[in-house]
Amino acid sequence: MPEEVLFKSESDQSRAEIASYLRKVADNLDSGDAISLKAGSESVTLDPPDRPTFEVKAEREGPSGNMTELSVEFELEWDEGSSGGSDGSGRLEIE
Repeated sequence: MPEEVLFKSESDQSRAEIASYLRKVADNLDSGDAISLKAGSESVTLDPPDRPTFEVKAEREGPSGNMTELSVEFELEWDEGSSGGSDGSGRLEIE
């Protein structure tokens, strides 16, 4: 099945602003609440299961002209209607 983008937002933010968004997601995960994303007239609410798959990826993309783009991506994945994910390939540490 092809990928369907349900919501997308991209904008320059300060590190503190990004941390605030990530904290809100973390608080909702801790409390078992759904995650609601809103930007302008677009919105989506997702309710991750108790054990979604958590993917962390660091990438270097480019070159685009003289610039190389670095990124870190945090992704939660689960099958619709699923109650959890797999155990994965190893314990993640973020320092």
